[in-house]
Amino acid sequence: MDMQTHTLKPRLSFWQLWNMSFGFFGIQFGFALQNANASRIFATLGANPDDLSVLWLAAPVTGLLVQPVIGYLSDNTWHPTWGRRRPFFFIGAILAAIGLFLMPNSTALWMAASVLWLMDAANNISMEPFRAFVGDKLDPSQQTAGFAMQTFFIGCGAVIASLLPTFFSDVMGVSNVPVDGAIPDTVRYSFYIGGAVFLASVSWTVFTATELPPPDMARFQAQRKHARSIGVALREIVGGFARMPKTMAQLAVVQFFTWVALFAMWVYTGNAVADNVYGTIDAQSVAFQQAGNYVGIMFAVYSGVSALAAFLLPVVARATSRKTCHMVCLAIGGLSLASLFFIHSKTLLMLPMIGVGIAWASILTMPYAILAGALPADRMGYYMGLFNFFVVIPQIVGGLLLGYLTTHLFEGHAVHTLVLGGCCMLVAAVLTIFVTDNATPSTR
Repeated sequence: MDMQTHTLKPRLSFWQLWNMSFGFFGIQFGFALQNANASRIFATLGANPDDLSVLWLAAPVTGLLVQPVIGYLSDNTWHPTWGRRRPFFFIGAILAAIGLFLMPNSTALWMAASVLWLMDAANNISMEPFRAFVGDKLDPSQQTAGFAMQTFFIGCGAVIASLLPTFFSDVMGVSNVPVDGAIPDTVRYSFYIGGAVFLASVSWTVFTATELPPPDMARFQAQRKHARSIGVALREIVGGFARMPKTMAQLAVVQFFTWVALFAMWVYTGNAVADNVYGTIDAQSVAFQQAGNYVGIMFAVYSGVSALAAFLLPVVARATSRKTCHMVCLAIGGLSLASLFFIHSKTLLMLPMIGVGIAWASILTMPYAILAGALPADRMGYYMGLFNFFVVIPQIVGGLLLGYLTTHLFEGHAVHTLVLGGCCMLVAAVLTIFVTDNATPSTR
């Protein structure tokens, strides 16, 4: 089941790839604001450091519930005007924009955690069909380029979003200080812009890209009628685990260790930098909020590097192989993340972010490109959603364990948690060796 027969599809132009991928600019704009600022918001509202990973559980648990369902529904959707995936792009964008406006106005921890559930559910409603969109529209010879284009927009969106709080404080003179426990204005204004950008960029793809209708519409309509049964849907969603291709199972193990590392980075970099470089763990202090802004710059650097690396990855993959490219990138990222332990200078913090950016570009491209060639075309959305179980499950494990480890084993020093994350990414690099990739040179 590793190799599937795909109908030859017309080769798309650069600008067609651009239009169908542009929505990811807004999706990652929202994710980047969430990744760089959620821990800061929680801490400002009174969360203890050992509570952060638990509060972040909203994101992966939502993904666990939403992704395969949305994938299954989009596989069984067809509208003459809206197509198969685009209705989900648009609905998710509206909900995400609402969440981005609500998040910085949270006045209590429970409210911020609840809005995080809404934001992550909305992000997943938009994002998962985008992955299947590449498999739907592109011939295998263009799929790596298609995922690389998505990675480019992910990087661009993340760069701008991550820099917004610093832009507002350092250029526009907006207050970066929490007053009476409220979220700083720099963060609030950044999230407002994020909501508008998310909706606008996804709408661009919705209204400029087209979709290919099912090749056998009568057969599709019959299958869709059958799939409307709740019992059938549940059996199909749950039964997919037993039928997943071998390549997908192998990649799942790689993804597990990769995303434990990423979860550690997103949750604990703020506290680690505040402690290791700025010398404070007081979330109400000016130094802590300055560290929060600087983490945004760090994340912008790795996102910018990933946007540039996205165009080099297909070249490297053709010269070597997709799994060799991914293995090397993960090794670079793991060593870079662990090296933060040794850095106490604000300026030097940018160096490991270059390595993390190279890894991030590959994480967003190579596993999906490898997987797309191993999936049945009529189940692309479902299996892409199911594959993301192996993105969210490690984050749930991280949410349950990393807080305890940070507090009790590492005595509250979050930088040790980043070292652990770096080691996990190195393990993922080694495991990549054992992945089966059936690509030929023409499809890398």
